[in-house]
Amino acid sequence: MNKIAALGAPMPPRAETVAAWRAVAAGFCASLVGIGLARFAYTPLLPAIVGAHWFQASQAAYLGAANLAGYLAGALLARPVAAGMPAATKIRAMMLLTSAALIACGYPLSFAWYSVWRFLSGLSGGALMVLAAPLVLAHVSPSRRGLAGGLIFMGIGVGIAASGTLVPLLLQRGLRDVWLGLAVLSLVLTAAAWKEWPHAVVPAKAQAAPQGLPPVAALRVLYAEYALNAAGWVPHMIFLVDYVARGLGLGQGLDVGGRYWVLFGIGATVGPLVTGVLADRVGPARALRIALVIETFGVAIPALGLGSVWLGVSSVVVGAFVTGTVPLVLGQVQVLLAHHPAQQGPAWTRATVAFALCQAVAAYAMSFIFDISGHAYGLLFGIGSGAILLALGIDVVAGWRARRAAGRWPLTRRYAFCISAADDKWRLTRCSRSAVSPARPRPTSHSAPGSGTWPGRPPPPPVPPPPGAASLT
Repeated sequence: MNKIAALGAPMPPRAETVAAWRAVAAGFCASLVGIGLARFAYTPLLPAIVGAHWFQASQAAYLGAANLAGYLAGALLARPVAAGMPAATKIRAMMLLTSAALIACGYPLSFAWYSVWRFLSGLSGGALMVLAAPLVLAHVSPSRRGLAGGLIFMGIGVGIAASGTLVPLLLQRGLRDVWLGLAVLSLVLTAAAWKEWPHAVVPAKAQAAPQGLPPVAALRVLYAEYALNAAGWVPHMIFLVDYVARGLGLGQGLDVGGRYWVLFGIGATVGPLVTGVLADRVGPARALRIALVIETFGVAIPALGLGSVWLGVSSVVVGAFVTGTVPLVLGQVQVLLAHHPAQQGPAWTRATVAFALCQAVAAYAMSFIFDISGHAYGLLFGIGSGAILLALGIDVVAGWRARRAAGRWPLTRRYAFCISAADDKWRLTRCSRSAVSPARPRPTSHSAPGSGTWPGRPPPPPVPPPPGAASLT
C-alpha cells in the first residue's frame, strides 16, 4: 500500500521513489478511466448509436455535449464538496461512479436517462482531472515532473486507442456489450489503482513560505489559452469518426472511421511523453507556444479536404496535443506559482474549470451549428482552428508585453533606435541604450530596500541624451 507521508515517518529514499512512481501509475489509471474511456469511447460509438436508432444524430451530438457539461461541474465541485474528505477517497469514489455510468449507458431507456449518465461520467472525469495529477506530482522530483505528468495523462491516449480497437470488436456482439465491456475494464483499473494513492497533498519537507505576490496576469493568460484550446479540439473529439464514417460521402463506414480514431489515440498516447520531455528541456511556456503553432494547422486539415493521408496526419497531431497540452499547462502553473505552493492546486482547478467551461459551451454551440448548417463538418474544423490561432495570438502578445515590462527589448538588448538631427538632417541611427533609459545604480546590501542608492550618497543625476538625439521610444 502506498503510504507516502501517511504516518509521518520518513521513508527510505529508494522506497519513497518507488512509491511515487507507483502513484504515477495510479494517476495513469485514473486518466484512462475518467477521460480515456468515459469520454472518448463515446466518439467512435456515435455512428453506431445513430445507426442502431438509439437516438437521432442531433440528439447524439447533444449527449456528447452533456458529458462536457458534466466535466465542468466536476472540475468546479471536486474540491469544495466534501472538503474534509481525503483526495484519495474522492478519487476512488469518482472512478467507481465512472464504472456505474458506463454500465447505465448500455441501457437507453430515454434521452433524459442517457443525458444524466453522460453528465455523471463527465462529472467524474472532471473531478479526476482536478484531483489526481496534483496529488501525485507533489511527490515527484521537480526535474522529473514533466515526464511524470506525461505518463499520467498518457492514460487518456491509451483509453482513446483502446476504445478505437475494442469498440469495433465488441460491436460484433452488440452495442450494449460495448458499454458493459468498457465498464468491466474500468472496474479492473479502479481495483489496480485502489491502494496506490498517496495520502498527503504535499510532503512536509516540500512546504515553503510564499514569496512575493502571485503572477495573476500571467495565470489569466494561461487560463485563456487553455480554454481556447478546449474549444479548438471539440470537432476532433466529437465529430472526427462521424465525419469519416458519414460526412465524407464515400460510404467508408464505422470501421474506417474507427481506424482514424485509433490514429488519434496513438497520437494521444505518445503526446504527453513528448511534450513532457520537451517541457523538461525548454520549459513548459516555450513548449506550449510550439504546441499552439502545430495545433493550428493540425485542426484545420479536415476543413481543407486534402485527402486521407493528411486526415490521418491531422488525427495523430491533434490527438497528441489534446493530451500533451495538459502536462504543459499544469507544469506552467507550477512554474508560475513555484513560490506559492499552496496556490498551485486552486490555480490548476481554475485552469481546468476554464477549460471545461469553454469546451462545454463550444460543444453545445458546435452541435447547434452542426444541426442548422446541414451537417457542415468543414465549418466546425475551421472554427476550431480559429480558436487555437486566437490562443497563439494571446500567447505571443502576452510574451512580448512581459519582455517589454522586464526591459528586454524585442529588437536588441544593447541598443535603442534614435533620430539624429546632426548637420540639420534627420537620420535614423542606433544609439546606446543607456543614453535613452539610463540604468539605475545597484544598491549595496546596506542600503534601504528599493532605495537604489548607496548609503550616505544622494541619487545620481540623470544622464542626458547625446546632443541632437531624440528617442523613438
